[in-house]
Formats: sequence, C-alpha cells, structure tokens
Amino acid sequence: MIYMTWEVFSIIGTIAFAISGAIVAMEEEYDILGVYILGIVTAFGGGAVRNLLIGVPISALWDQGMLFQVALVAMTAVFLFPNNLLRHWRKRGNFFDAIGLAAFAIQGALFATSMNHPISAVVVAAVLTGSGGGIIRDLLAGRKPLVLRSEIYAAWAILAGLIIGFGLATTPLQLFVLFIGVVTLRVLSYTYKWKLPNRALLQQA
Repeated sequence: MIYMTWEVFSIIGTIAFAISGAIVAMEEEYDILGVYILGIVTAFGGGAVRNLLIGVPISALWDQGMLFQVALVAMTAVFLFPNNLLRHWRKRGNFFDAIGLAAFAIQGALFATSMNHPISAVVVAAVLTGSGGGIIRDLLAGRKPLVLRSEIYAAWAILAGLIIGFGLATTPLQLFVLFIGVVTLRVLSYTYKWKLPNRALLQQA
C-alpha cells in the first residue's frame, strides 16, 4: 500500500513540476525544445540529486519510463493550450510548484525511509526531491531560485521530512492529509508573504 502511495506521489509531482517548468520556459520565450528540456529538468532534477546523495545509482533515473511519458504528455498539453487560457495558467505557476514541492518532498522522505536511512537523511531527501528540480529550473531560466526567496518554501519540505521521519504519517490517508497540508501552507506563505527571519548587510555610502 505504501509503495502504491509512493507511486501516486511520484506521478502527481512529475505532472506538477513538468507543467511548472514548461510555464517558466514559455514565460522566458523558449522554443519547444527549451520547454521540454526545462520541464524534464524540473520534474526529475531533484530526484537525481537525491539519488546521488543517498546512495542510489543514477541509472535508476532511466527506469522511470512511464513517468517520462507522463511528463511529456503534460508539457505537450501545456504547450498546445490556447493563449487566452494559458494566460490564466501562468498565474497558477506557483500553485503547480506548491503541488510539486509537497508531492516530491513526501515521495523523497518515503524513499529514504524505505532504505532505513536516519532521520537526517530523510529530511535531506525530502528537501532535495521537493526543491532540487525547481532550483535547477530557476537557475537555467536566469531567475533567483524560489527556495532562496523571502516567502517560506523549503521549510515545508523539512516539515514533511520530519513528520515522516518520526513516523507520524504512515498510512496512505495520513500521507495525503500531509500532502494537502504542505500545499496549503506553501500557498498561504506566498499569498500572505510569510517570511523567515533574514538579515541584510547594507553597504556604507
């Protein structure tokens, strides 16, 4: 049952991040090849980095043929959307990113837990899987990564990793409630500009 839940979150995260990457590429006026590249990198970049750090062969990425097909279908659909509808979708870019963050953070934490890694590795896996693809996407698009912006972002992936790492969410129902919670918190954080403490160093005139 947990494996099935892991697969569901993989599909949700792949679709959400593929769409997010495609929207960013079109905002930057990339051609269709750029749309596909940025979408694929967004959908699979975080998982690839996670695999390297927790000891999974990078070749495992190529075993996800079905997820690659799902990503290609999602990106193609977005690319072919009529312009009048796509304008509204662009405004929802952060929402798709929130869905991808939540789904992949939970998926990454479950992956690390299944390998019996300590809670520190579970949290790292959650953060890298949830935000790694978005970081690579934003860097390739010449943007400041969302995870480094003022609105709270990676902290919600850390929260998901801690909850799963401490065994507070183990059943499919609990995991889906956690998913909805992380998406909601991320949406609230960028809607109401919730910020973590920061300190700016101002140069003397």
